[in-house]
Amino acid sequence: MNVEVINTGTELLLGDIVNTSFQYLSRTLNDAGFNVLYQTTIGDNGDRLLEALSIALERADIIITTGGLGPTRGDITKEMVARKLHLPLVPSAFWLDKLTRYFAARHVVMTENNKKQAMIPEGAVVFNNDVGTAPGVGVWTPDHKLIVMLPGPPAETTHVFSRQVMPYLRKSYAAQGIIHSRVLHLRGLTESMVAEKLDAIIMAQTNPTIALYARKGEIIIRITAKSDTLEKAEAMNRDVEEKIRAILGSYIYGVDYETLPEALGKRLKEKNLTIAFAESCTGGLASSLVTDIPGSSEYLMGSVVSYTNDVKHRLLGVKQETLDTYTAVSEQTAREMAQGIREKIGTDLGISITGIAGPGGGTPTQPVGLVYIGAADKNGTKVLECRVKAARTTIKLRAAMNALSLAMDRVKEL
Repeated sequence: MNVEVINTGTELLLGDIVNTSFQYLSRTLNDAGFNVLYQTTIGDNGDRLLEALSIALERADIIITTGGLGPTRGDITKEMVARKLHLPLVPSAFWLDKLTRYFAARHVVMTENNKKQAMIPEGAVVFNNDVGTAPGVGVWTPDHKLIVMLPGPPAETTHVFSRQVMPYLRKSYAAQGIIHSRVLHLRGLTESMVAEKLDAIIMAQTNPTIALYARKGEIIIRITAKSDTLEKAEAMNRDVEEKIRAILGSYIYGVDYETLPEALGKRLKEKNLTIAFAESCTGGLASSLVTDIPGSSEYLMGSVVSYTNDVKHRLLGVKQETLDTYTAVSEQTAREMAQGIREKIGTDLGISITGIAGPGGGTPTQPVGLVYIGAADKNGTKVLECRVKAARTTIKLRAAMNALSLAMDRVKEL
């Protein structure tokens, strides 16, 4: 089944809000075997929404809209869908009763415009929303195409879709078969290296299929199987995964949507270890990635952004002689930074990053993209040299990811 997602909201077009809902919907739908082929984003304009619906109904089997289900005059998604399908809007007794109880429980008077959220196209399916006041709505067209309308706030989008819409889609399209994916996350290898190591498996692939791609400083392997049941598809993916792990097992750190910061945090917690960072060219990015994970305060004790030589010397204890002789971007400085942050904060592991993120500041001997990453623990200190040819933000991200990767290696030995 081919899917088109129509995102509504002028704020999306203005760039005021990042469209995280489409990322979630696309990922979830593709994993379930639905082909997301098109995405359209439009402002709060009825004529343009009608035009987008007309185009989508020509080329997709399932149309999913986000936004425009609120109580204001600018919330027009249901009205435009009803107009397109020549259906009247009628009150949903179920949702009107739920709204009444919702406002009464909060001792708030429900205004007339809130009742607008209980209006649905005649014959539509109501998808319950336990975290907001707008329900999801599904309506079938005469030629058996499905339009699903989801509330716009991302938390409501994911809640309604995961708990209500996805089970409905699986039930409605069960005869189409199941497509299921297994995602492996790798570190320490380039995309070309992974492709070379898996060449025989990739050349022999039929079902499941294998796809490789690079993303945010890591390599992703997506294994996708198609079968008549989810259990069979999962078993097929496991067989291929075992073959891949036999070749690349030491480089695989996570599965499905586990990130490198999550994987590192999990391993630190398992061993009751603590970590601290001393960052220069990354400006605290590695620490930020770690603190994106809930509960990271259990293992991340602190960090220092030592952007200048003076801070490296005074706060981290890097010898002035080291800075004068080898410069701030050197194996020696990275080593002393890692040792210094570990000693100052008193952690099991100290990680340092120092380099040249560019676009200026490089020399023939120290080019832009040269980064040294240090890791100090009770077993000693290791320094990794990285060279990245990319834009400043990419150099910073790859340096931070490589630092987390090096930390993972050291945790294994502690």
